[in-house]
Amino acid sequence: MTTATVPLPAGPLRSASTFFYRRPAFYLALLLVPPLLWFGTVYLGSLLALLANSFYAIDEFTAKIVYVPTLATLTQVVTQPAHRDIIFRTLLMAVTVTMACAVIALPIATYMARYASVRMKALFYVGVMLPMWMSYLVKVYAWRLILAKQGILSWLLDSVGLNGALDTLLQTPGIGGPSLSSSYIGMFIVFVYMWLPYMILPLAAALERVPESLLQASADLGARPGQTFRNVILPLALPGLAAGSVFTFSLTLGDYIIPSVVGAPGYFIGMMVYQQQGTAGNIPLAAAFSVVPIVLIVMYLSLAKRAGAFDAL
Repeated sequence: MTTATVPLPAGPLRSASTFFYRRPAFYLALLLVPPLLWFGTVYLGSLLALLANSFYAIDEFTAKIVYVPTLATLTQVVTQPAHRDIIFRTLLMAVTVTMACAVIALPIATYMARYASVRMKALFYVGVMLPMWMSYLVKVYAWRLILAKQGILSWLLDSVGLNGALDTLLQTPGIGGPSLSSSYIGMFIVFVYMWLPYMILPLAAALERVPESLLQASADLGARPGQTFRNVILPLALPGLAAGSVFTFSLTLGDYIIPSVVGAPGYFIGMMVYQQQGTAGNIPLAAAFSVVPIVLIVMYLSLAKRAGAFDAL
């Protein structure tokens, strides 16, 4: 049984329908113009306004912005030793977190993609995404309690006789501190926990696309499992690995909440931007520090694109 379509009655509605039907380009433009205007005005406009402030300077006596174009503020960011230390500290943390997430995510994603049953794979996906459904601040403060000097992690290590090893680790110069919650080690642990799902998901998606025939052909040619992994699986998983690293690297680079709540004293780029535009009121310096992660992320994205990262997004 077929139903006949009822034609629109003659009038403005039918005229408009005919007009858009005969001019699909105009109809598409009408759909895209409002969101593009919002994106260009609210997002790009505010970003360009922020970056434009990096070409101004602040008067040291009046603490007012001098609206005269200059490179003094940007030069200050890259020439002052304290500012270079902030950039290096942030970059080092972003690189180490990305590498740790890759090492942890690879076996998990491999099991999810190649060996888990349908039900187990669903449980793994839910388990990986479940922390992402919780409040960001709740997770950060929960980790602060876990890593505290009298926290559950210290109690657990003490119960298995590893408290001495923890004390030795906390005494390590550069990364130690009074407790895990006041050290760069604790900050590193929280960063890895926060961004690990962003590495597992694209990596698992890339591994699922590896043809089973390639693995069988490698085994037929006499390759050992380790050789198959290095020469077949890992090169094909590289786009997913690069895609996940884009998330972990950029999110660590711009985060300011975790370094403010967990970790040793020492500024990161995000903390510096937050303080300078807030309590210090130095908008040009905050904007200049905002340029640094943008430049680093653009460089990283260009390298990730060469590795085929966007093929796995």
